[in-house]
Amino acid sequence: MNHTERLTRYTANFVDELVESGLTDAVISPGSRSTPMAMMMTEHPDLKQWVIIDERSAAFFALGMAKQTKRPVAIVCTSGTAAANYFPAIVEAYYSRVPLIVITADRPHELRDVGAPQAIGQLKLYGEYPKWFHEMALPEASEEMLAYARNKASRAVQTAVQGNAGPVHLNFPFREPLIPDFSLEDLWGNRGVGPSCIRIEGKRTPDGQQLEQIRANLASSAKGLIVCGPQTDPNLANAVADLAREWNVPVLADPLSQLRAGNHPKDYIIEGYDAFLRSEAIRKQLKPDFIIRFGAMPVSKAYLFFIKEHKAVPQFVVENHEGYREPAGNQTVFIDADPVVLCRDLANHRPMTADHDDWLETWKRMNRLSKESLMEPDEENKLTEGGAVRSLLHVIPDDSSVYIGNSMAVRDLDTFMMTTSLSLEILANRGANGIDGMVSSGMGAAASGTPITLVLGDLSFFHDMNGLLAAKHYGLNITILVINNNGGGIFSFLPQVNHQDHFEALFGTPLDIEFQQVVNMYGGTYHQPMNRSALEKALIASYQYDGLSVVEVKTDRTKNLEWHRNKWQVIENKLLQDRG
Repeated sequence: MNHTERLTRYTANFVDELVESGLTDAVISPGSRSTPMAMMMTEHPDLKQWVIIDERSAAFFALGMAKQTKRPVAIVCTSGTAAANYFPAIVEAYYSRVPLIVITADRPHELRDVGAPQAIGQLKLYGEYPKWFHEMALPEASEEMLAYARNKASRAVQTAVQGNAGPVHLNFPFREPLIPDFSLEDLWGNRGVGPSCIRIEGKRTPDGQQLEQIRANLASSAKGLIVCGPQTDPNLANAVADLAREWNVPVLADPLSQLRAGNHPKDYIIEGYDAFLRSEAIRKQLKPDFIIRFGAMPVSKAYLFFIKEHKAVPQFVVENHEGYREPAGNQTVFIDADPVVLCRDLANHRPMTADHDDWLETWKRMNRLSKESLMEPDEENKLTEGGAVRSLLHVIPDDSSVYIGNSMAVRDLDTFMMTTSLSLEILANRGANGIDGMVSSGMGAAASGTPITLVLGDLSFFHDMNGLLAAKHYGLNITILVINNNGGGIFSFLPQVNHQDHFEALFGTPLDIEFQQVVNMYGGTYHQPMNRSALEKALIASYQYDGLSVVEVKTDRTKNLEWHRNKWQVIENKLLQDRG
C-alpha cells in the first residue's frame, strides 16, 4: 500500500466518522497542507462545506452557525499562522459554551523546528480553551489505525457537545504528496453500528434531601427574586414561568434569556429592570430575601450594582453541569442540575413569598411605569439609538433571530426589548464580549436558513467587514442594522469621557467611513433612513430582499448620551414620586 492510499483511507475514515457522529457542516479555509482534509470533506456526500477565505472570519462564521443550529460545526485550516487566526473565536466558543471541532493541518514532525515554512508550534496552540486537544498520528491504513481515526473523530464530536459544550482541537500532521485518491474502492471504510464513541448523559437534579435543604433555607423568605441571564435552552421559559407562578415572585429576564419572546406566560416577567435599577435609591428599596439565577450573569450593569449592594442576600446559581459564573464575588450556592427539571422540583417546595403579593406588585408597578417612559415615541419622528432598536422590534418578522452586537447594541436591546408573543431567538457573542467577528457570526447564523437580523455598531461592522463576502458568495439572506455614531459610543457612558484631551483619539476613535461603498462592493442593498418612520419602512423592505441588506442609522454620540440619561432621570423621578 503506497502513501497516497494510506493518506486517503485514514482521512476518509476520519471524515466519515465525523458525519456518523452527527456533524453536518464544515467551514474550510484554503491552504496547501490541509488539502487531504479539505478535499475529503468536499467529497463526502453527507457533509455541507462552506469555504471562507479568512480564517478569523471562518471561525466566527462557524461559531454563529453552531449557535443558531445548536449543533457542532467543524473548521479546517492549513498550518502556520492560519491556525492562529482561529484563536478569538475559540476563546468565545469556550466562554459561551459553543461546540466547535477545530481541525488544523500541520507539518510532519521532521519539518518542525528546522526553519521550514508555515511551521509554527501548533501543539496546544489554544492553551486551556479547548475542552480536549489531540495530536493525531501520521496517516496509516491498517485496520487498527483506521479504527483509531474513527475513534478520535467520534470522541471529538461527543466531547464538544457533552456537559458544557465547547471547542475541541485536533492537529493533523500530513506528509506530501497531499492529494487523496477518490477512485479507491470502499473509500469511506466500514462504519460500526452507530458512532465509535458514545456517551450517555442523564439529567442532573438534587435529591429529595437536598431539595428539602434548599426549601428550609428559603422557608422564612417573603421577598424572593428569580433572575434569568443569557441561556439557550428553549424549554426553560415555560419551566421558569411555572415556578414564578407557584412561588409568586418576579422574574428578571435578560434579553438573551429567551424569556422575553415566545408564547409562554409572561405575567411575572420584569424586563425594564435595567432602567429603574440604575437609581441607587430604588435599588435600596428593592432588597430581596433571596435570589435564584438561571443562566449566565445578566448583561445589565445596573443589576450588577444591585447584587453588589446586597451581598448578604442568599444567592443560588443554577448551572446545567458545572461552572463558576459569579463575577460579583458574592457568597453563592451553586446548584448543578438540569434547570427545567429543577424548576419542576422547586415548584413543589414553596417559600413564604408565595403568600405575599406586595413584593411582586412593587416590581410590576415599577416595571410598568418604566416601560411607559421607555416606549414613549421620540418627538418629531427623529432617530435615536434606542429608538432604532425599538423600531426594529416593532417590525421584525416572526420566527426569526436577532444577532446582537456588543457594547451599546446589546445594552439598548436590554433596555428597549419588551415582552412579545413573537417567536424570536436572541443570539450574541457574550462569552468574551468582544466586537471582533460579529459580521461573520451573523453570516454563520444566516447560513442555517433562519431569517437573521444583525444589529451592531459602526466599529463592530468595520472590524469584520470581510465577513460580508459570505453573503455574496453563498447568497445568504441577512439584514444588518448598523447604528453609526462614528466611533465607540459605549465609552461616552464610561469615566473616560471626562478626559477630553485623550478621549477622541483613544476611545471615541471616529472612522469617517462611507459604508454604502462597502455594501455596494459586496453586492448588497443599502438604505440610510433619516427618521423613524423611514427606518421602519427600510427594515420592512429589507426582509423582502434576497441576499445582503444593510440599513444604516447615523446618530450623534453626545446627543445619544444625553438622550439616555434623560430617559433614566425621568424614570427615577416618576418611580420615587410614585413611592411617595
